[in-house]
Amino acid sequence: MDRERLTATAAGFLVAAVVFAVMFYVVDAGEVLAEARGADPALLAGVAALILAWNVAWGVELWTVLEALGVDAPVSTALLANAAGAFANHVTPFGQAGGEPVTAWLLTQAADTDYEVSLASITSLDAINVVPSTTFALVGAAYYVVTVPQLPSELRGLTTAVAGGVAVVAVAAVVLYVFRDGVGRVVADAAYRVVHAVTDRVPRLTPPSRDALMDRVRTFAAAIGRVGRDRRRLVSAVALSALGWGFQAVGLWVTFLALDTTIPFYVPFFVLPLGTMGSVLPTPGALGGTEAINVTALTVVTSAAAPTVAAAVTIHSVGGYILTTSVGAAAASVLGVQGRRQK
Repeated sequence: MDRERLTATAAGFLVAAVVFAVMFYVVDAGEVLAEARGADPALLAGVAALILAWNVAWGVELWTVLEALGVDAPVSTALLANAAGAFANHVTPFGQAGGEPVTAWLLTQAADTDYEVSLASITSLDAINVVPSTTFALVGAAYYVVTVPQLPSELRGLTTAVAGGVAVVAVAAVVLYVFRDGVGRVVADAAYRVVHAVTDRVPRLTPPSRDALMDRVRTFAAAIGRVGRDRRRLVSAVALSALGWGFQAVGLWVTFLALDTTIPFYVPFFVLPLGTMGSVLPTPGALGGTEAINVTALTVVTSAAAPTVAAAVTIHSVGGYILTTSVGAAAASVLGVQGRRQK
């Protein structure tokens, strides 16, 4: 990792630490720690298993996407690539933006495929994962609004906000599809400028031409199009994505059980997708931002005490972060070794 990226990552962790410090100051860190210490170890082990099951589901989902792209890779490679992607996202500020290119490169080395195809598979995976999450958020929020007699004032605009967000994403997707050729040219031109700005400062490095970059963008766009046209595998990928989200949600629900607290089973299904809005923070893996949103939402929509909510979210999210980062680091090492053997 170069010095600039290392500095950015360190700054991201600092921002996350500040967010957690503020959150624990507001909630009372002593009470949060006391709640966490009383957690049931056996149930926490079950939470860890659910987190690993979530990663397996999304790994098989990635394998399904690779099949749709005609990439002949074993399911083990997809599982390793998905785990390595979690590691890359967790050590990169604005995780998805910085982690996906690294994951695509590792997949290219292990699966012996073009980088554009690997990147398209990772991007398709992210896009597919949006479908179940927004569905869970909309259905769960609507159910909550209908069944709760007195809606808290903080959440009276919840359903409208979620629906508006879905509408924006849908309109953006349609616009990108209709004007895909023009968008491709804009992306290629932007990439050309960025690449030349970097390579002009590096001796003995020849940058690609504008036409070569345009060909790469076309290859990337064509790969994404192939995923969309394979209806059977697309449906399978969406189902696996939903399964992964389900494992996450059940894991959070079990975490509350480990703290001897019960919350409505459906609540984590719509709170967790809302927490992904925390990814706007420049922290590795959205650490801090996601937790703050989840703690706020769960405190509002459940009767659980704030320290209990903070303890549950911290155990589920930060514990999951540490677990998936550790597993992902090992997976990235294995993929690196596989890539070197193939050369």
